[in-house]
Order: sequence, then C-alpha cells, then structure tokens
Amino acid sequence: MRIVRRPGAFVCGIDAAMDVIGGKWKVLILWALNERTCRFGELRRAVTGVTEKVLSSHLKELEDDGIVHREVYAEVPPRVEYSLTPLGLSLNAALEPLGLWGREHIYRGAEEAGGGVDAGVGIDTDSGLRAGAGAGAGAGADCEAEPQVVAGLGRG
Repeated sequence: MRIVRRPGAFVCGIDAAMDVIGGKWKVLILWALNERTCRFGELRRAVTGVTEKVLSSHLKELEDDGIVHREVYAEVPPRVEYSLTPLGLSLNAALEPLGLWGREHIYRGAEEAGGGVDAGVGIDTDSGLRAGAGAGAGAGADCEAEPQVVAGLGRG
C-alpha cells in the first residue's frame, strides 16, 4: 500500500485531517465501510446521491492516503472490494466525537425552535445514537439498507 502525501504546508493537525477527509462524500464513504467490506455498487447505493465518477475519485484518493484498501479478485467477472485499513478505522474513531457534537447541536436547535424531534427520529438514551427513519445521503454500516445509525455522524 502506498501513501501519497499531498504537497503543501499544514497549519495544524485539523488542517492535515481535513485535507484527507475534505469534501461532501468522503466521510459518508468512511462510515459506509466502517462495519464491513463493500463492493463499488454497494457503496454507490449506500451513499445516496454520489455520482460514480465522484465515488471512484474519492475511493482512489482515500486509497492513496492509506485510508481505504482496494482488493481485486482474479475472477470472471472481476470483483473489487473496498475496506478500511487500520488507519481508516482510527480515522473513524477520531470522527466519532464530531458526530456526537453534531447530534447534540441538531437536537438543541430543534428544542430551541420548539419543534422538538420528529416522532420517527430520536435518541436511544442507552447508547446516545440516533435512531429512526433514514434521511439525507444515508451511508450505513451494512452497505445495503438505509441506515438507522451512521457510526457517530448522527445521520440516519
């Protein structure tokens, strides 16, 4: 596995991390791969709204950065599977507090507006995870179904 460092001086660690995960789709790709290995089509369905071109480009960048592993099987037809490397798993763990902050921020805003939380969406008080109907881009741990929880991002 080769790791490609992008040129340029970083101001801080957050700047360097954002260089790796920046963009609308990369974090959703990371969470989709968090629980299991997925094929390209599974990822495309899990990350609703991403184009094939952008997904392919982001997977290549994440692979170059050592975050995603691409396994090509010598079969007919060829099979390619994507999974997280140990570095990718550690990145997801580092993003977990950001997801918790996001959930708290969203729910606080809903409470202040007086609207509360929709009946289909709530917080599991035991785990602190958001449950209910999926919404938005929807990347999930099982890569097949609309998620109830996207590990730490509060989407779902």
